[in-house]
Amino acid sequence: MRLLLDTHVFLWLLAEPERLGSRLGALENPDNDLLLSAVSSWEIAIKASVGRLNLPEDPKRYVPDRMRAIGAEPLPVQHNHALAVGDLPGLHRDPFDRLLVAQARDLGLHIVTADRQIARYDVETILV
Repeated sequence: MRLLLDTHVFLWLLAEPERLGSRLGALENPDNDLLLSAVSSWEIAIKASVGRLNLPEDPKRYVPDRMRAIGAEPLPVQHNHALAVGDLPGLHRDPFDRLLVAQARDLGLHIVTADRQIARYDVETILV
């Protein structure tokens, strides 16, 4: 299974794995591919720069180091993903999450998230 990590799931995976509950096993299963979208890096960089996210090191080091640690593959944002956001119903106002939904729909990925709003979209969702 190809699992697209919502930003908070990525942050919790190493720092607070207990928050993932019973879904931690799916994230640690070597048969599943973990993906981190560039949109999550964008969100982390913005939130860290405005003081809404405290990290132990600069996001430029933190994100790639943690991606390697969990074996996550990078997922670039393509123009068709960005444009597909316009086709989504207005169930969620967060632009980062809407782009994750568009990517998951386009690529047939499962999104791993704690955000119940995302589960309202027509996309495979694993709630933690």
